[in-house]
Amino acid sequence: MSIATLILGQSGTGKTTSLRNLDPAHTLLIQAVKKPLPFRADGWGWFHKENKPNGNVFVSDNADQIIKMMKGTRRDVIVLDDFQYILANEFMRRVLDKETGNAAFAKYNEIAHNAWSILMAASQLPDHKRVYILGHTQEDENGRVKAKTIGKLLDEKITLEGLLTIVLRTTVINGQYLFTTKNSGLDTVKSPMGLFEADQIDNDLAAVDAAIFSYYGLQETV
Repeated sequence: MSIATLILGQSGTGKTTSLRNLDPAHTLLIQAVKKPLPFRADGWGWFHKENKPNGNVFVSDNADQIIKMMKGTRRDVIVLDDFQYILANEFMRRVLDKETGNAAFAKYNEIAHNAWSILMAASQLPDHKRVYILGHTQEDENGRVKAKTIGKLLDEKITLEGLLTIVLRTTVINGQYLFTTKNSGLDTVKSPMGLFEADQIDNDLAAVDAAIFSYYGLQETV
């Protein structure tokens, strides 16, 4: 059973930047939307697959393709960036198709199923694998901050955070970019007892990965 972690936060608060210290040789990055990385990448081991045969950066918002890549990679760490666009892109494509009646309603079920399938696959890889899913946040009518989806109907069908044991949230305090590790009472942050000592830690995904690796007693692959 692999370890899947959700990293939530508003745009510009350090989600993607947290990849900066991960070892590209051991990391697969899947982008739902193609965009430049917010740190020096080319020449530092991050290359799009379309540019290099052995590239480790793929672009896809198709659930089946994403699951296939997660299952097929030899790399131990998988990062799925901009998870909410997997949902939103499919929704917008089908809006443009002008679906009506049962088809219009069914699209929510299918989008929810795709999200569920990706999260389930992320937790069903070999034991040594770690998957980090990065996504935006939204605030509900009660002021609770949660993973951004595409509406109440989808939220009623699937609670993304409920499928995972670790959920971190980005925050910026006095210009310092951090992850929060403890629930505020108004968000969905959670982490196992003893995994992190502090309520806020540096937004360094490599450090988070090292902590998870040690906490669960994972073994390096040969």
